[in-house]
Amino acid sequence: MYIAMNRFKVKKGSEDAFEKVWASRDSYLDRMAGFVEFHLLKGPEADDHTLYSSHTVWASHADFEAWTKSEEFRVAHARAGNNSTTGTLYLEHPKFEGFEVKQTLTRKGAAA
Repeated sequence: MYIAMNRFKVKKGSEDAFEKVWASRDSYLDRMAGFVEFHLLKGPEADDHTLYSSHTVWASHADFEAWTKSEEFRVAHARAGNNSTTGTLYLEHPKFEGFEVKQTLTRKGAAA
């Protein structure tokens, strides 16, 4: 399994607009082989921003790589800019982090 994450420093006061962008977008992820799940995570607040992370789980690193080279990826990210009607939403370019899963624990009886 492979987890791909992007961290965003969203400007204070832009949290609702940022979340609306994600809620209203067409992701096309569910069309991709190896896609498992997506999460938009809201993290701690700092003086000038709130930390967010987009988090996708893939069956393999190869499946993630195929996504990044697909037409679906290009279309999904065509409107993924940092601007809204009220200005920029985040302070800097998102930071990508990719992880190969080495161990997974689940609650007994929980669906895997």
